[in-house]
Amino acid sequence: MTETIRIVGVSGSPTDPSRTTALVRRVAETFAGKLGGETHIIELATTLPSLAAGGYRSELGTAAQDALDVVENADVLVVGSPAYRATYSGLFKLFFDHVGQYALVDTPVVLTATGGSDRHALLVEHQMRPLFGFFQALTLPLGIYANERDFVDYRVASDELEQRIDTALTRALPLVRSQLTANAAERRDAVVASA
Repeated sequence: MTETIRIVGVSGSPTDPSRTTALVRRVAETFAGKLGGETHIIELATTLPSLAAGGYRSELGTAAQDALDVVENADVLVVGSPAYRATYSGLFKLFFDHVGQYALVDTPVVLTATGGSDRHALLVEHQMRPLFGFFQALTLPLGIYANERDFVDYRVASDELEQRIDTALTRALPLVRSQLTANAAERRDAVVASA
């Protein structure tokens, strides 16, 4: 019996409703359809009071601690942030400041971002990719950026954006499948070694 693939989406938007959350949800659900996994979406806006409870992870509220545990145990991450002053939101940074330094090693990560115009598109490459490089995560080759014109009523409504999502995920699938196989083998070896 195989384990269910856990695809976790994290939206760093401080607002609800949110175009960022809509993008993260669409990408995670599309990936789940391609991989046969299940999705779990974390909207950081709902964890803010819990994140603000203290400066150390042990002091955070239950909602933040639970969200961190889900992220650290994900098989695949889909992360997204709105553009704020040419970088990701402070809420996004605050959350990932509490993730264990080695908790995401080799975890496949799809990088997404939203902004008011295309001039923020490099946020994915110049801000988000280095952050997940620090975690030694496996950031997938094509990031996904969307601007306001790609949404209607906080839903993905652009055929071009749908095509970008499909292209990014289709190109990532062989790499993700290979990494998931390697991660499963590593977990099996660890269980055998500890027995």
